[in-house]
Amino acid sequence: MRARFFAPHAHTTGAVVALPDDEAEHLTRVLRVKRGDDVIVFNGQGLAFDATVQSVRKDGVEVLLGARCEAAPEPRVAVTLVQAVLKGDKMDDVVRDAVMIGVAAIQPILATRSEVTLASIQRGRRRDRWERIAVSSAKQCGRAVVPVILEPEPFDAVAALVEERRLSGPALMLVEPTAGAEVVSLGELDVPPPREASILVGPEGGWTPGEIAAASERYRLITLGGRTIRGDAMALVAVASLFTKWGEY
Repeated sequence: MRARFFAPHAHTTGAVVALPDDEAEHLTRVLRVKRGDDVIVFNGQGLAFDATVQSVRKDGVEVLLGARCEAAPEPRVAVTLVQAVLKGDKMDDVVRDAVMIGVAAIQPILATRSEVTLASIQRGRRRDRWERIAVSSAKQCGRAVVPVILEPEPFDAVAALVEERRLSGPALMLVEPTAGAEVVSLGELDVPPPREASILVGPEGGWTPGEIAAASERYRLITLGGRTIRGDAMALVAVASLFTKWGEY
C-alpha cells in the first residue's frame, strides 16, 4: 500500500504542494520515501490525490498532485461527539477512535467530575496534540476528512453549543439507566437517519444529577443498557451502535 500524507493545501491536480513539517519528517525519517516515489495525499477536507514526491530537501518535502483518488466513504450522518475530557492519555484514545469510526467533529467539554482543568489543557497544549492524533488516525483509516477538534468548553456552554450549531438532527446524551424516567435504551430509540446529530458522553465518574437535568432540556437521554463501559470506550461503542441503527454498515 502507498503511504498516505496530509497536505492541507492540496486542492488541484497538477499543483506542487509542500507537506507540513511533521508530515515531511515522517516521510523522510520514518518511511524513508524518496524523490519519485508514488504516495497518496489528502487535504483533510475531503479530497485525496495520487501524488509523486517531487523534491526532498532539508527544508521540506514537495509533492506533485496527480489525479483525484477515492478515500474511505464518509458517513451519511455528520456526528459531533461532545466528549467530557478524560484524564491522562485516555482522551487521546477517544480522539483516535472517534476519527476512525467516522465522526465529523469533536467538542471537548469539562464536566463537574472531569479530573482535568481547562488551564491544564491549555498549558499542556492538549488541543494541538488531539489535532495531530486526528490527522494520524485519518491517515491510518483511509479518510480524506480530518474532523475538526473544537476549543474545549465548560459544561455550562453545552446548551448554547447545540443552539449555535443549529443541528438539524437529534442531540443525544449517554447516561446510566437509573438517570431518570425519560431515559430510553438505544435499541428503543425511534429516530430515522438524520443529516446531523450530536452525542454527549460523560467523564469517568459520570454526570451529576444537575448536569443531567440541565442537558435534558435539549438532549434526549439514552442508555446502552446495564453494562458498565469504560469512559474511553463509550464514544466508540455509542457511535458505532448509532451508525448501525441508521444503516451506515
